[in-house]
Amino acid sequence: MYKIVKRQALNHKVTLLEVRAPLVAAKAQAGQFLILRVDERGERIPLTICGTNPDNGTITIIFQIVGASTELLNHVPEGASIHDVVGPLGNPTVLEGKKVCVIGGGVGTAISLPVAQLGKRLGLTVHSIVGYQNKDLVILEQDFVSCSDKLVIMTDDGSYGKKGLVTTALQELIDAGEVYDEVVAIGPLVMMKAVVAVTKPHNIRTTVSLNSLMLDGTGMCGCCRVNIGGQVKFTCVDGPDFNGFDVDFDEAASRSRQYFDWERAAHERVINSFKEKA
Repeated sequence: MYKIVKRQALNHKVTLLEVRAPLVAAKAQAGQFLILRVDERGERIPLTICGTNPDNGTITIIFQIVGASTELLNHVPEGASIHDVVGPLGNPTVLEGKKVCVIGGGVGTAISLPVAQLGKRLGLTVHSIVGYQNKDLVILEQDFVSCSDKLVIMTDDGSYGKKGLVTTALQELIDAGEVYDEVVAIGPLVMMKAVVAVTKPHNIRTTVSLNSLMLDGTGMCGCCRVNIGGQVKFTCVDGPDFNGFDVDFDEAASRSRQYFDWERAAHERVINSFKEKA
C-alpha cells in the first residue's frame, strides 16, 4: 500500500497528490511515468511523475479528473493509501543543445514542468510557454517562474496572461528572433500537432510526449502502440517522448477516442454511486 501524504486541489478539475513510494522516488527522472491502481480491483492508470523527494521517499503526481478511475482516485483522502504504484516506467527526457522552449497545455503543464526544471539544472536557457482555457485553470505558475528564463502564459479567453494559443506565442518568439535548439511540447494531441506545424518549417528539433491508451506498461500487451515514422512503436517502452516530426497524430487521436463513450458512462456511474452514499 502507498500512503497519500499530501492532497491538494489545484483547481476544480486538477488534483495534486504526494505519495510515499521510496523506491520510485529514488530512481524516477523527468519524463518517466508510473502506473497505479486505487484498489485491488481497480483499473491501471498511467500518470507522469511530476516530482520526487528521495529524502522523504515521496513522489508527486498531478492528474485531471476525466473518467471513472481518476474520479475514484480523487476521492482517496490524505492519510489513506492506494493499492499499487509501479514505476518508474518509460524513458527519461533527454534535452539537447543550449536553449530549449518547453510548451505545456492544460494539465500537460504538470508534465512539462519537470522538463523545464531539468533544463534549469543542466544550465540551459529555458523558455516556457503554458496554455490554459481560462484564469481559473492556471496551475503551477510560480513553479514555472522559478525555472524559466522567460515565461509566457496564454489563455483561450484572455482572462490571464495573453489571449491565444501556445502556438501563437511560439510563432511570435520565433519571429522575434529567438533561436531554439529544441522545442518540447506536452499536452493534447491537437496542440502538439499544431506545435510541430510551427517548428517544422524552421527545422527545430521537436519532442512530444505521448500519453497513449495503456494497460501493462511493459510492452507486452501492445495497447499503447503508435505510428512513428511509419513504424509501430510502444509508448510505454519506446517513449513516451518521440520526435514530433515522425508522429502520426491523426491515428493517435483516433485510437485515443476508442473508449470515449464507454468511459463517460463509467464515470457517470461512479459519480452517481457517490451521490447515493452521500
